[in-house]
Amino acid sequence: MADELEHQVLAAVAAVTDDHQVIEIDPALADTADFCEHYGYALEDSANCILVASRSEPVVAAACLVLAIDRLDVNKRVRKQLGVRRLSFASAEQTQQLTGMEIGGVTPFALPDDLPLWVDDAVVSRDRVIVGGGSRRLKLLVPASALRAIASEVLTIRQDRSDD
Repeated sequence: MADELEHQVLAAVAAVTDDHQVIEIDPALADTADFCEHYGYALEDSANCILVASRSEPVVAAACLVLAIDRLDVNKRVRKQLGVRRLSFASAEQTQQLTGMEIGGVTPFALPDDLPLWVDDAVVSRDRVIVGGGSRRLKLLVPASALRAIASEVLTIRQDRSDD
């Protein structure tokens, strides 16, 4: 299943850019901080694709892409954008059910058509960004233009850094 999903992800990336790099990694180092430290990439050049889901039925979900140095503003900006009263990070199980991907490998590419992808404006201000590759064994280095091309919306969904 992972190989099939990886092929779908790589095809989705190739559909929007030929200017990308596939980085094969140790799956034990897939979490962003571990990946960056071990492989020598800067956190500010990496982005996390995070799923959020409403707490009440019917479940409404979205994928959100934010720089690794930022925090997703789930309780204010994302909740308001999704139009729900209560929102939380999707569990690992929920993420797997919604995307077929494991935490640490979730990518903005090849997401289900009914799952909106919101990309934080700070992500697309970078020249290139590292994102998950659809499995814990791949990362993708892509131009920000590729992320802009697949985004449902580009908006500010991060917490203000002064809120830390």
